[in-house]
Amino acid sequence: PREEIKNIGLAPLTSMFYFDETNRDRFSDFRPSVHDSDGLLINNGAGETIWRPLANPRHLQISAFIDENPKGFGLMQRPRNLGNFADLHAHYHRRPGLWVEPHEGWGKGAVTLVEIPTDREIYDNIVAYWRPETPWQAGEEHHLTYGLTWGPQSNYGAGLRVLNTRIGAAHHSGLIIAIDFEDGDTLPDDLGEIEQIINASGGSVKEGVIQRNPETGGIRLAFHFEPEEAGLVEFRVLLRLNEQPLTETWLYRWTA
Repeated sequence: PREEIKNIGLAPLTSMFYFDETNRDRFSDFRPSVHDSDGLLINNGAGETIWRPLANPRHLQISAFIDENPKGFGLMQRPRNLGNFADLHAHYHRRPGLWVEPHEGWGKGAVTLVEIPTDREIYDNIVAYWRPETPWQAGEEHHLTYGLTWGPQSNYGAGLRVLNTRIGAAHHSGLIIAIDFEDGDTLPDDLGEIEQIINASGGSVKEGVIQRNPETGGIRLAFHFEPEEAGLVEFRVLLRLNEQPLTETWLYRWTA
């Protein structure tokens, strides 16, 4: 750098997220979903696989996922059926994901996600990049290399993948959040053996219900959430079996 750079974005990605089953009530559209990507996938330096569903917020929001020597990150499109979008023109079900794989240790920093409000699907409103923890000083030299992989593949980490996230009003008050996970050999026959870890930074959460989803063959975790006075809540959900991660870690930022 010729001068100090306090905020630099490395391996930047852009995409578009308009709406899906998490915010469907805000849009009048004949299609059930409209997006080029539906989630940020991170395989962090600690070996944890994180899935963060994307959002089209009412106000600009920036999320930083602190890490050291990440193994990879990318913006992914997991729905792959025409019926997920019912769009005969845009063919959103064919949009590729893009995976970034560092070739050497990148040190400390954060995978940064920027979500920009949009009222039209023609704008790229999603940005993701790696931000080093320490600003780059003038005259310093840095050497970083990485590979880029485009395609439909979205299983770059460990654990059963998140297939879909649904959010909507509960019958009396609060919200129901439903997370669908894929099928796999690691799923036990007795779903009661699965441990639920549901954390929320605000409001209150009731223990969820885990059921088989006959459409996907996998399982669905559904739980009730009361925002109470919270205007912003960070969720963290993980299913475990025998004290070991069974699924990806699901992260989500809910805003009133």
